[in-house]
Amino acid sequence: MNRIMFVAIAVAVCSSMAEGQVNMQKGSKVPAWAKKAVWYQIFPERFRNGDLENDPTARDAQVSGALYHISPWTSDWYKLQPREKGFSRKFYDVVFDRRYGGDLEGVIKELPYLRELGINAIYLNPVFESPSLHKYNTSSYTHIDRNFGPDPKGDLKIMSEENPDDPSTWRWTSADREFLKLVKKAHEMGMKVIIDGVFNHVGTDFWAFKDVEKNQQKSKYKDWFVIRSWNDSAKGTRFDYAGWWGVKSLPIFRKDSVTGLVHGPYEHIMAITKRWMEPDGNPKDGIDGWRLDVPNEIPHPFWIAWRKVVKGINPEAYITGEIWDNASPWLKGDQFDAVMNYEFAKVVVKFFINKHLAITPAQFDSTLKAIRDTYPEDVNYVLQNLIDSHDTDRLASMIVNPDRAYDSGNSPRNNPGYNVRKPDAAEIRRQKLIVLFQMTYVGAPMVYYGDEAGMWGADDPDDRKPMLWPDMKYADEKTSPVPGHKRPDDKNVFDRDLFDYYKLLIHERVSNPALTVGSCRTLVADDYKRVFVFERKAGIHTAIIGFNLSDETQTVDVATREETKNYRDVLSSKEFPVKDGNLRVEIKPGWGVLLVSQGE
Repeated sequence: MNRIMFVAIAVAVCSSMAEGQVNMQKGSKVPAWAKKAVWYQIFPERFRNGDLENDPTARDAQVSGALYHISPWTSDWYKLQPREKGFSRKFYDVVFDRRYGGDLEGVIKELPYLRELGINAIYLNPVFESPSLHKYNTSSYTHIDRNFGPDPKGDLKIMSEENPDDPSTWRWTSADREFLKLVKKAHEMGMKVIIDGVFNHVGTDFWAFKDVEKNQQKSKYKDWFVIRSWNDSAKGTRFDYAGWWGVKSLPIFRKDSVTGLVHGPYEHIMAITKRWMEPDGNPKDGIDGWRLDVPNEIPHPFWIAWRKVVKGINPEAYITGEIWDNASPWLKGDQFDAVMNYEFAKVVVKFFINKHLAITPAQFDSTLKAIRDTYPEDVNYVLQNLIDSHDTDRLASMIVNPDRAYDSGNSPRNNPGYNVRKPDAAEIRRQKLIVLFQMTYVGAPMVYYGDEAGMWGADDPDDRKPMLWPDMKYADEKTSPVPGHKRPDDKNVFDRDLFDYYKLLIHERVSNPALTVGSCRTLVADDYKRVFVFERKAGIHTAIIGFNLSDETQTVDVATREETKNYRDVLSSKEFPVKDGNLRVEIKPGWGVLLVSQGE
């Protein structure tokens, strides 16, 4: 097939979302605000230590006192602290016991930072009471982790006086109030807030599980969990139960084919859902939705019932799930509004990052279309278009380590060949190119905390470094996590230029209807030139976005739907005139353009 024929075919690929053909399918009702969201994901323990008085103790963290201390926020990430060396000389033996003291006061203090960046929606990783750094092993859904609030000791006393199984006894701790303060201040700044709902499993400190462990068959909560055997000397058995993916620290709730979750956990989760969505009876003072952890492991009937509760409280609440593959069974309008769009992330990596395994513009275009065709039209506009997260290596490090399967062995923890160095100037430029696509494509972009500041890191736990702030002085990163391996001496400093680039594109997105709710059509997908160009359009607003992945400057002619409009490139401020319905665009090697219409 020659190039002229190919380009003609490529123009039609986005036709399912062309203006006038956007068909919002019945039964798929998504929150209108979510179409205009730019998400920012925060890992609370690593974002900012705003209150030094509430830092977790060794007892709070359930770590040996001989090993434990609050880790220096600005230290070399892979360098072992003196107490850590006394336990092990291997970094991955000790890193999971580290605490850096990030808390809710830190998030509140940095809301102006997020507002400057242009963020209007925040996703917080788990905030419920838990001894771990990640909080995915909750001990209570009823309360915010006491070390995230101003009075850990007082909060512990309040919790000890409640019956966690009786909502009428629940009170508000200082950490709870601090969280509601965060929600209120975020709302005042025009930001929505959603939190992690980890409803498939809990921690071994979870109050109901502790009762089962203590009272065995006599526990009133014995049917909440998947118990394989009890302590029974006559039978020679010991207490055993099912943990998430075999992890004993994460006992799973028992499932039911009719209700999804068995009675007990079912009612409890419904109660805590209401608690955080309408804490004082007013949904305007509660969270704006939920991100659901491993929701595919809970049968659909629960999510169908749970959605009715959520939407009954707040019809505009946003529900998104962690589904890594095709999520269509959850996105029919009766369960979730969206998912974390990992399918999007995978194809972006294949096109923009891979070298030897890179896909062509045509393959990129067709894969994007296949993803869009999977879901109802309005769902596509609210999918969380992430590249990285707390479960992957960071975007910058993906670029340093191309041609790897997404989220597979991307860490020196299990792959000594993984390169932990800081990205160079060319790699940061490629990050910028990817962000240009993320901020202009259909769906709601999501930034993982610190990507905009220049953070890099391998997969968990290295993707969870303390946030890089401009007002702090950080030690160079020069230690290798792999014994005997050397690495460069990397300066760890806030990247103001990268921040300003993110800021520019985020503000353009949220202010331009074409980039939030606009239709989409492919204009060019040229494998020979390695050029991809698409259009977003909403009424009189038009944006044309182009990418050149070749090593040479490329010129492309684009047929537009306007006769007289001129376009301005947001990145360079250069103007491009339209002549006789044709727009000639020059794109530099390895770079892109964001052309916005300038009116008649």
